[in-house]
Amino acid sequence: MTSHSNEYTLDDVKKEAAGEVQQKANTSRRIQLIVFRLGTEEYAITIDQIKEVVHTPRIARMPHLPEYIVGVANVRGNIVALIDLEKKFNIAPHDTKTATQAYTLVVESNELKAGIQVKEVPNTLSVYENEIDNATGFLQYSSLDAGSITGIVKSGRRMIILLDIIKLITSGNIEQHTTETLTQN
Repeated sequence: MTSHSNEYTLDDVKKEAAGEVQQKANTSRRIQLIVFRLGTEEYAITIDQIKEVVHTPRIARMPHLPEYIVGVANVRGNIVALIDLEKKFNIAPHDTKTATQAYTLVVESNELKAGIQVKEVPNTLSVYENEIDNATGFLQYSSLDAGSITGIVKSGRRMIILLDIIKLITSGNIEQHTTETLTQN
């Protein structure tokens, strides 16, 4: 004779699974992201890679540069090369109207200082590290350097491409072009 009180039910399985998910979330580190739109997709950069977000100042165009380096600007006394990632990634802009106000994400490391142009106010998002899917399956279809895309963030119904902007700028020829741009001044 079996006792129904000792049976392992579907509700028990669901409760146990929910508890494990919560335990994983509790042991995973939270990270802050700056989220912005390129075309119709959302992209993010970890907040520790961004020095500041400013209204895009006046831009001085420079000759003989790739199309995605739109020029240089004075950001709080520092000359910063401005990069348009939509042009770099060959992404069609979502809104064909010219934005009245653009923003610049100032990126700074020991080796470089650059600005990433975005067309709308970036927002912040806090996620657990375990909410970021590894991007290795995605990368086989991407022309970006493997280290530049660090994952895909799933937040509700949103899927956000997480970039390592320092690796993106230092890989390939972006760093060379931004350095050349800044030394021409």
